[in-house]
Amino acid sequence: MLVLESEMTLTGVDAREVTDFMVDCDDARYRAWWPGTHRAFHLLETAPAGDHVGDVVWMDERVGPRHLRMAAEVVELVPGERVAWQLRPRRVRVPVKVALTLHENGTGLRLRHTLTAGWAGWGKVLDPLWRLYFTPEFAIAMDMHARTEFSRLRDLLHAGGSERPA
Repeated sequence: MLVLESEMTLTGVDAREVTDFMVDCDDARYRAWWPGTHRAFHLLETAPAGDHVGDVVWMDERVGPRHLRMAAEVVELVPGERVAWQLRPRRVRVPVKVALTLHENGTGLRLRHTLTAGWAGWGKVLDPLWRLYFTPEFAIAMDMHARTEFSRLRDLLHAGGSERPA
C-alpha cells in the first residue's frame, strides 16, 4: 500500500467548518479557495440517505505540474472528525482514497491529509504499480499542495472578518 500523508495545524477554523465545507463545496467557492489551482469541485450524484456518504463529486485541480481530474465517492463522513473519498473513474471504485482527519487541540486544529493507493488480498502484488503514477516528485507536490490549500481555508471561510460565525 502506498500512503502519502501531510499533517498541519490550522488556527482560526474549527473541524466542523472544514468537514461541512468539504461536503457542501461548489465550483465558485472551490475556485475562490485557491484561484488558478482549484478549478472545479461539485456534486455529480446525491446519496439517497442524504447524509453525504455515497455522494459523488467531481474534483479538478492542479497539484504541482499535474492537472488532476477525477470523480470520487464520499465513503466516510464523521462531521468535525473525518471525511474520505474513494476515486471512482467510469463509475467503478478504484483502490485510491483521499481522507481528511481532524482533531482540535489547545494549539489549533490538527489536520491530516492522507492519500492511499493499494489493493487488499491478492491484488497487493500489483501495489508497486502505483509508484509509477505516485512518484516521489508527486508526493512532494501533494504535500506542498495540501499545506498551501488548507492554510488558505480560514480566509475563505471567514472572508470579511476573523470572527467565526455563530
